[in-house]
Amino acid sequence: MTASTGAEGDPFLEHRRLLFTVAYEMLGSAADAEDVVQETWLRWADVDRGAVQDPRAYLVRIVTRQALNRLRTMARRREEYVGEWLPEPLLTAPDVAEDVELAESVSMAMLTVLETLTPTERAVFVLREVFDTPYAEIAEAVGKSVAAVRQVAHRARDHVAARRPRMQVSRAEQEAVIERFVRALLTGDVQGLLDVLAPDVTLLADGGGVVDAARIPIAGAETVSRLLGMFATRGPRGATVAPTSVNGAPAARIDVDGVLDTAVSFVVEDGRISRIYAVRNPHKLHWLDTAAELTR
Repeated sequence: MTASTGAEGDPFLEHRRLLFTVAYEMLGSAADAEDVVQETWLRWADVDRGAVQDPRAYLVRIVTRQALNRLRTMARRREEYVGEWLPEPLLTAPDVAEDVELAESVSMAMLTVLETLTPTERAVFVLREVFDTPYAEIAEAVGKSVAAVRQVAHRARDHVAARRPRMQVSRAEQEAVIERFVRALLTGDVQGLLDVLAPDVTLLADGGGVVDAARIPIAGAETVSRLLGMFATRGPRGATVAPTSVNGAPAARIDVDGVLDTAVSFVVEDGRISRIYAVRNPHKLHWLDTAAELTR
């Protein structure tokens, strides 16, 4: 693409992974994040480089402003979205999982919590809590005073803390729980599903009105296990379920006749699955063939 060309040592190319990560965490959409990074490149191409003292801060400021503009327009689109809106899942490399804070910040659970913030709150939270950006730089990026940004950051932190999963578990425990889930799903073992699901588990599915998916959250272990059990006994022929890594965490992918059908992410708490995110909208599954390059 155009943005990947340029002179060796160009700060844009050096920080491109960072810019994509910032935009993705602000937008929850890889396609929109890629567009924002491209817009940032176009603006960077017209900049007098000699007048830029800190290229990294300057580029983050540009990508933040562009993402904020897009986030405000996306809000209207999401009001018209059919059923639940979930972030676009990303296939992620092992280095993302190794950075625990980065992995948590791009998890499906965190991105859905960030959806409940205002655009400015989301930008401030992402820049401060994930990327440790100084308040003065955030203020310049969002067009507010430093004092106002501090207030927004405090409000956003409280909001996120009240809604994020509270139980931190190791990757090994997550993988073990998800392995049990996949085994039970493949065999249609409803009791096995009940054993691995938390009593108050919630399933959210995103079909976008393009494919069949529950349009409201499905709650309760018995209801969710029955629904998932039907997949094994009445689901499409040629369906396979395999483990993968999505948004920095163990996940599963369902393929039908060799074509990706659903990306499934989980929240594991106290040895059981408390939340399931099933993305079925085919327009959101393009980023699961090649690992996304994310960094802080």
